[in-house]
Amino acid sequence: MVNKTWFQTGIALVLILIIILLFRQINDIFNPLVIVAKTVFLPLVLAGVLFYLTRPVVNWLEGKRLPRWASILSVFFLLVVTFWVLFSMIGPIVNEQGARLAKNTPQMVQVAEDAINYLMNQKERLPQFAIQSLEDAEGKVEDWAMAFGTWLINFLQGLLQTVFLTVLVPFFLFYMLKDREKFAPFLANFFSGHRRQWILRTLKDLDETLQSYIQGQLLVSFLVGTMLLIGYLIIGLDYSLILALIGMATNVIPFLGPYLAVTPALLVAWVQDPQMVIWVAIIMLIAQQIESNLISPNVMGKALDIHPLTVITLILAAGNIAGIWGVILAIPTYGILKTIVVNLYAERREIKDAATKDI
Repeated sequence: MVNKTWFQTGIALVLILIIILLFRQINDIFNPLVIVAKTVFLPLVLAGVLFYLTRPVVNWLEGKRLPRWASILSVFFLLVVTFWVLFSMIGPIVNEQGARLAKNTPQMVQVAEDAINYLMNQKERLPQFAIQSLEDAEGKVEDWAMAFGTWLINFLQGLLQTVFLTVLVPFFLFYMLKDREKFAPFLANFFSGHRRQWILRTLKDLDETLQSYIQGQLLVSFLVGTMLLIGYLIIGLDYSLILALIGMATNVIPFLGPYLAVTPALLVAWVQDPQMVIWVAIIMLIAQQIESNLISPNVMGKALDIHPLTVITLILAAGNIAGIWGVILAIPTYGILKTIVVNLYAERREIKDAATKDI
């Protein structure tokens, strides 16, 4: 029984739970480590994303017989120029649209309240479930606006902290690009024989999984944001650049991203011209259909091969556990775990087949 897979798996789970319980009992000892981990987490994630975006460029430059240090410095220079150009082009527009949006937010809140009051006056024409929803929402619009304002202030404070912390990003990125081939052998050296080969193969598969997801998801998000911007400019929607950037940012969240992106756009359209709500909905529908049927299948393919129901379940669960970071990291984390499990299963099948042949 000790050699059975289910028994070994059960023992491993019990040990993991015991370790977690012990950590919770003596968490004061690990508080400094937790603080350090939180401090470097975001810069490390950003550096990892930039690593997978810039590694192909570094490899291409090295293929042109450029030394590694020169290739890395060239990539850093390219990143600085790219960010400077983007900031110079869209910074003033975002600043101007953001100031107008902040100034007109009370008007939007008032319009939303008026819409709810109008619907409340039409109670007798509405089904019971709609009446109950309106009664729950009545009088809460202002509270929602205040909550959004508080969230925005916290977000801006966090953004300032992020800007301060991102000084670590170039440091992490430089060594990721410089020593990228050393990580896998370093870990594999703790093992020997067949297990060492399995570690190397698994790390290679993990690298390919992360590369496919990060490069594909960012490209898809950029294309979706571009389509939304073009559509919003065509219909003359106010704050088109900010709303398109919101759509680009939220698109990194599978399935839920489009709904998060269209909500502020619909509200702005309603305030500007109620008929424009229809055009915004049509633009979002067209963009998402193009993304889901043409762009994603060709850009990302079956990088993670996750069922849509699994994606929704993961996002909802991760959001409740870890908030926005849980929502963003749920899918790549699942992809990593899935890759490890698949490799473990393949390893056990190989061992079992080898044992059968020996018999």
